[in-house]
Amino acid sequence: MSKITAAITAVGGFVPETRLTNFDLEKMVDTNDEWIRTRTGISERRILREPGSATSDLGVPAVLDLLKKRGIDPLEIDCVICATVTPDMFFPSTANIISHKIGANNAFGYDLSAACSGFLFALTTGASYIESGRYKKVVVIGADKMSSIMDYTERNNCIIFGDGAAAVLLEPNTEGYGVQDSLLKSDGAGKDYLYIKGGGSLRPATVETVLAKEHYIHQEGKTVFKYAVTGMADVSAELLERNNLTGDDVAWLVPHQANLRIIDATAKRMGLPMEKVMVNIGRYGNTTAATIPLCLWDWQDQLKKGDKIVLAAFGGGFTWGATLVKWGF
Repeated sequence: MSKITAAITAVGGFVPETRLTNFDLEKMVDTNDEWIRTRTGISERRILREPGSATSDLGVPAVLDLLKKRGIDPLEIDCVICATVTPDMFFPSTANIISHKIGANNAFGYDLSAACSGFLFALTTGASYIESGRYKKVVVIGADKMSSIMDYTERNNCIIFGDGAAAVLLEPNTEGYGVQDSLLKSDGAGKDYLYIKGGGSLRPATVETVLAKEHYIHQEGKTVFKYAVTGMADVSAELLERNNLTGDDVAWLVPHQANLRIIDATAKRMGLPMEKVMVNIGRYGNTTAATIPLCLWDWQDQLKKGDKIVLAAFGGGFTWGATLVKWGF
């Protein structure tokens, strides 16, 4: 019997219409366009502003886009995994809410929380379901409404993050296409440098936690930057080495869109020119779990069947990893 691999057979994406530009932020906090662009590479980010909207409202159109492209019915989906740190609510899971909204009534689903590495962790998990032969169609979503946890009076973080979602469909393949290998890592020591303090079981929401702004993202930028540069670059290089590949064998690097300098360092560590690196941080900012699949969505017309691509990420926790994919369509 031929080995089953999990091939990506369709990609869908969605970003809100509202643009929050650097010039808009100049009116909100003490910053300016040049300062933001030179340090992050970001010019604008998308924001989901509609009242009553949540992360599921980003994920739904992304999945519907995917289903339309593949020409399949929502009832054919076996499983939905949603990588997010901004769920609609603690429970039910955002994956369940998305499944209900799109009519995927035969699917089970759940959320996966690994911050900016969430999509890679979810992709590897979804691939395992396919490889086992148990399921035929698994949807993996990366979606975050980062504006919901952003303090727009604090300039260091509000300039970085945006809202968006994208999804991939995984299906069985016996020709060697799809997810080839993943190298995933985590270190809980990172909890002191990138986190949300309030809202969990350790510090449940109170008037005091709200007034202290403990429900917004906190980041020690310099420390996170240092770990991210080494973590994302090293794990990508290690993944190539253990698969006997060099930068010449890689068609594209698909890096988490956190900071242009981190992306550049990862590409150099892998021996890749920037022409082979997907970069859309300038238009979307850091959409956390959505950045990697949004790149696949943006570049899908340039990807060729058989292309070897490396997906790489680093996120809060700390979490980080890299995944090797052989493009299948």
